[in-house]
Amino acid sequence: MGKQTFKLGEDWLTAGTAMQIVNHDYTITLSKATEHKINESWKIVQNIVEKGHPVYGINTGFGPLCTTKISKSETNILQTNILQSHSVGVGEPIAKDIAKLMLILKAQSLAKGYSGIALNTLRRIIWHIENDAIPVVPSQGSVGASGDLAPLSHLFLPLIGLGKVEYKNETITTEALFKKTGLAPIELGPKEGLALINGTQFIAAHAVKVVAQLHSILAQADVIGAMMIEGLQGSVKPFYNELHALRPFKGNVHVAKRVKKLLKGSEIMEAHVDCEKVQDPYSIRCIPQIHGASRTAWLHLKKLLEVELNSVTDNPVIIDEELTISGGNFHGQPLAMALDYACLAASEIGNISDRRIYLSLEGNSPGVPKLLMNDTGINSGYMILQYTTAALASENKGLCFPSSADSIPTSLGQEDHVSMGSIGGRKALQVISNVEKILAIELLTAAQAFEFRKPLKSGIYLDEVYNAVREQVAFASKDRVFADDIEKGIAMIKDQTILKVIDRVQAEHNISLKTKHSEEFENY
Repeated sequence: MGKQTFKLGEDWLTAGTAMQIVNHDYTITLSKATEHKINESWKIVQNIVEKGHPVYGINTGFGPLCTTKISKSETNILQTNILQSHSVGVGEPIAKDIAKLMLILKAQSLAKGYSGIALNTLRRIIWHIENDAIPVVPSQGSVGASGDLAPLSHLFLPLIGLGKVEYKNETITTEALFKKTGLAPIELGPKEGLALINGTQFIAAHAVKVVAQLHSILAQADVIGAMMIEGLQGSVKPFYNELHALRPFKGNVHVAKRVKKLLKGSEIMEAHVDCEKVQDPYSIRCIPQIHGASRTAWLHLKKLLEVELNSVTDNPVIIDEELTISGGNFHGQPLAMALDYACLAASEIGNISDRRIYLSLEGNSPGVPKLLMNDTGINSGYMILQYTTAALASENKGLCFPSSADSIPTSLGQEDHVSMGSIGGRKALQVISNVEKILAIELLTAAQAFEFRKPLKSGIYLDEVYNAVREQVAFASKDRVFADDIEKGIAMIKDQTILKVIDRVQAEHNISLKTKHSEEFENY
């Protein structure tokens, strides 16, 4: 079967589809109808220039220079100059896949046909996507208000022969790219430069990655949490449907059902069904409520992002011959606030994971020794691994200060409220990366606790997850360099090894972790 085709400007773009385009699982195309609409919008811009009526960014300056009239002969120079003057980014370059996402998201927005872009300019952007000639974009410099001006300017410098690109595993100048490919610089027409750099594609590209990576840690946290319940012989009752029907938040219900299914058929759970323990600490007992709340935050971002991915976010917008609107669709506030919420949601998964790790070390669960090792004293056991998770959880708390709570006026006061969503997107990914490390350590400690339940077996899901861990990391009967184990655990989290095991078990045994809310929470 051939690759699926995504029609830019027509098909509904999701975070998952955007990532599939990045990975070449989809090809992208423009339909004849879309090309016609783009051409019609371009013609309207040409008519505005011919008539000479002042329209922001077409025949006027930018920002506080919006009252400065630009002559017909200088409109093209204006568009080239804006890319150069706005290329003021600093810091390390963003990841190549995020820069590629920016190209994809901008192409989707421009293909809606309200931006006045020339068809050939859009085709050149598509060429960069299809050929993986991805511009180098600095990570810092956007305030997320008039769009992501600085990063988008760097993104499109190669169109006019400037800047650098990552191409065939090396970073080269655009001049070198042109020599290799036979391409030549594009001469931007009226409005094109402004259309390219006005928009939220830096924020939205980061949000796409947040949706994908946050979903991964949420799904894995449920499994690892269930494994820790087994290791510490927690109670299954807090996951009963009867309880969550009385407070039916979708995220809570979804998590509770998943965990209960993961524990089904467990000899370990059956072995202590009549034990005297009344209730577990919150980090065990309240997994549905805490993981579920983070699921809700993820869902909120996913829904808002889909609107953004299928919107026109530049300025001015060309409605028709009679109506051109200079508005604020470029303002990043809708995503900025949701990204801060998602950042907090990710951090909380790390917080509760660290608490479960701490519980596993206390030695309060019958059969599981203190510090998860029998011969302690000469051995420190898993004590210091929790220092690392504590450090990561604390770092995340500092990163949770909402970027969208800040605003520093720019453009001589013309842009007097900005979203800082670009910073929120970057911070959210940093927090998620830290949580991946915390979950890796919980996976190791849960597997270690699991070992002390032998010869009892868990249900089929968690036994297979345990086996997958043991293929990478051996049981620890004495101290060793645990950093090596942690690195293997992190690799498993990043590679989604746990989720692959779950998928394999479901396929082999014709069972499923699906709930009535899976369509919302497991698809993006």
